[in-house]
Amino acid sequence: MTGTVIKNTGSSYAVRTDEGAIVNCKIKGNFRLKGIRTTNPVAVGDRVTINGDRDENNYITAIEPRRNYIIRKATNLSKQGHILAANLDQVCLVVTLFHPITSTTFIDRFLATAEAYRVPAILVINKIDLIEDDEEAMEYLNAVAYLYESIGYPVVKLSAKTGEGIEALREKLAGKTTLFSGNSGVGKSTLINDLIPGLHLATGEISDTHDTGMHTTTFSEMFEIPGIEPSSYIIDTPGVKGFGTLEFDKHEVSHFFPEIFRIGADCRYGDCTHTHEPGCAVREALLDHRIAESRYSSYLSILEDSEEDKYRKGY
Repeated sequence: MTGTVIKNTGSSYAVRTDEGAIVNCKIKGNFRLKGIRTTNPVAVGDRVTINGDRDENNYITAIEPRRNYIIRKATNLSKQGHILAANLDQVCLVVTLFHPITSTTFIDRFLATAEAYRVPAILVINKIDLIEDDEEAMEYLNAVAYLYESIGYPVVKLSAKTGEGIEALREKLAGKTTLFSGNSGVGKSTLINDLIPGLHLATGEISDTHDTGMHTTTFSEMFEIPGIEPSSYIIDTPGVKGFGTLEFDKHEVSHFFPEIFRIGADCRYGDCTHTHEPGCAVREALLDHRIAESRYSSYLSILEDSEEDKYRKGY
């Protein structure tokens, strides 16, 4: 039988077969050793082959080649990476600019990874209800939205609490399999509950001490969005604090920042790293404010990752 992995609980997997049945599966121990250097050799969204009797003793025996995936540096330092999900049409990065604050470095690292693995990205800015009466905060919100829209990323400003902007997001999900990701506390679970009434994902409070969220989603899981044709799915993932990049060669990092890549075509040297070389069009654009300082700083931070060889290759 073949099907799609719709839930990963760490020790077992739920697979929706092509016939529509939900089958709980495990993987054999030797399956983990076939050159797959990640914490999770099977990810939600994977197309798999399973053998078994449907009721029990079902095993995943093969994974079809992935169309794409999103991977991050694993928190377990003995491993190389953790695949958030595979075979995606797009990813929604849910962020908040206040209570808690999502750093632009986190946003840029995530977007660069999406670029690297060819997954279209949407930036979803949640909790806009918190700043409606704050003119300075509203200016910052609009500036952030303008920055990423000018680069080419769709931006949706919404409030999962009030429902404002939810329909605009729903329209972008039609007919797609979409990964939802973001820091803990940005309201991702509340937002998914709005999109899928009756789901009742657990939601958490924000720490008053650190202004950060607590993990409420424990495992990745795929859900179908009702009332949208053609079939549309959301993959919910546990909140993440940081986003370590993997498999980035220092000469390719600029490829994953669209505005740096475009302007870098005018550099004097074809292998310009945009850090010190003479005739660098990117550094000139930075001085002219045609490239945002925050984006350039994020670019440099990923370069530091690759230069220090912090992370070994993925798989």
